[in-house]
Amino acid sequence: MSDYAEPIEKLIDEFRKLPGIGAKSAQRLTYSILRRSREDAERLSSAILNVKEKIRYCSRCNNFSDRDPCNYCNNAARSNETICVVEEPNDILAVEKTREYRGQYHVLHGVLSPINGIGPEDLKLKNLLERLREGTVREIILATNPNVEGEATAIYLAKLLKPIGVKVSRIALGLPVGSDLEFADEMTMSKALEHRHEL
Repeated sequence: MSDYAEPIEKLIDEFRKLPGIGAKSAQRLTYSILRRSREDAERLSSAILNVKEKIRYCSRCNNFSDRDPCNYCNNAARSNETICVVEEPNDILAVEKTREYRGQYHVLHGVLSPINGIGPEDLKLKNLLERLREGTVREIILATNPNVEGEATAIYLAKLLKPIGVKVSRIALGLPVGSDLEFADEMTMSKALEHRHEL
């Protein structure tokens, strides 16, 4: 027998399906909704349905957007000569926070992971190759995560793209600014030494 009424248990179960939400967080969210007004619950429900109905993939870069092409692809101030390849749409926000990058993006919606049965055919690569055929792209920046799957994906993409004649670069990896060497793990320190530059 459950400790919760059935509707509460169902909502907790649904929240637990979300990334980063464990049993306690799901319970807190559920009880927070119960304490709020019906109007608040309807607004939340409406926002969820609205995002499912109106958000789609950009046909050029695969970013989530309510328009096609998305705001990044449709912005004439952004350079068509550079494409930054990222794993997921939220990675674009990390790059944009720098206010340094003014090129285009391409979202893979995943990384190579043979252990999870994810191969090259599961990544969104077709429209990237189509964009390269347009002839305006000079550089591809591979900005996948610095983990085993991200590195494997970057190596695969470099081998795939270099024969096309476009420059392929990888984001630098290593120590974060403001950190202490004594707290760096082996992989981070190794990458920092590998990607050192002359002063």
